[in-house]
Amino acid sequence: MAIYRCGACGFVCEDAVNPVGSKVACGRCGGACTVYGTVFYVEKLVERYFAARREIEALQQGEAAAADPARGAAAASPASQPAPTAAALPARIDLANTSVLATEAQHQPLKDWLASKQIQAVFDTAAVDTTGFFDDAARAIGERYDLFAELMDRVRFAYRKSHTWINLELRDLSQKDTQAINALCRQLYGHTFFARYSWQKPEKIINLTLQQAPAVRAFFEGGWLEWYVFMELLERVRASGQAFACARSVKVTFPNEDLHELDVLFLLQGRTPICIECKSGEFRRDIDKYVRLKRRLGLERSHFIICVTDLSDEQVAGLNAMYELSFVNLNRLGTHLQLLV
Repeated sequence: MAIYRCGACGFVCEDAVNPVGSKVACGRCGGACTVYGTVFYVEKLVERYFAARREIEALQQGEAAAADPARGAAAASPASQPAPTAAALPARIDLANTSVLATEAQHQPLKDWLASKQIQAVFDTAAVDTTGFFDDAARAIGERYDLFAELMDRVRFAYRKSHTWINLELRDLSQKDTQAINALCRQLYGHTFFARYSWQKPEKIINLTLQQAPAVRAFFEGGWLEWYVFMELLERVRASGQAFACARSVKVTFPNEDLHELDVLFLLQGRTPICIECKSGEFRRDIDKYVRLKRRLGLERSHFIICVTDLSDEQVAGLNAMYELSFVNLNRLGTHLQLLV
């Protein structure tokens, strides 16, 4: 399905006949309009919306600085700013929908801590920008992963095999579970994680066409778990009122030039960082790497966490008895994080 919007009168209309890129006459005023792919059009619309939000937030922060000269002076020197505190963040800011953390200044305490260990770090500040839908989708998946695990496995397998679509047959599930899975797929489609979605109600089959955007594929192949873990810890840190710095997907280089990537990294009150590695697939071959990485970072066992989606509580207990690492599954993640915060 394609879409066009008239620049003269603002009329918006779906177009199932004309090819994308062609010119058509507006159905209301007759003016010339360009036909766009619906997903492409929505992506561009969302980009403009969030760019406008970031600009408004920047202007609001500027107004706050003008009203408080002391804050304005601090803002004039970002490199010297301390890590933000939950109490200092305006109550109107929703950490699940903001770009205030996506700054060099916010990442600076982590950079300084790593530098004290002679570790060079490269941060992707946009990785903690929550104005998109990645964090929302991750929370929805993680909160009912026991029910949505098969959907995630099917999508991941389809990407690996270069398939473009999947069908989910739900006839053997309860009505409540069927409704929950259908609602998630519809939500993900609405947020452009799927290119197409349809529900065959009599047969209880969901038809999904995969989105080929690299960012969406990375999300389904494991990025969702990083977002889920990040938001779980962020909520607890804000509630505690502590000063903090946070980052995702941190690329680090050790003195011997070894390269690693740290999935989720938090620094609270200038103490020992919390590092969380997220595994939604095979993890056993990486255990020795994680043991060495923990030692090189100089972290306590409780502060180096391996979050694995498909571990039972019994497996978690066994692995924690075998290795100097903190293994958790999604059920035990919150309890462990609360002890650290």
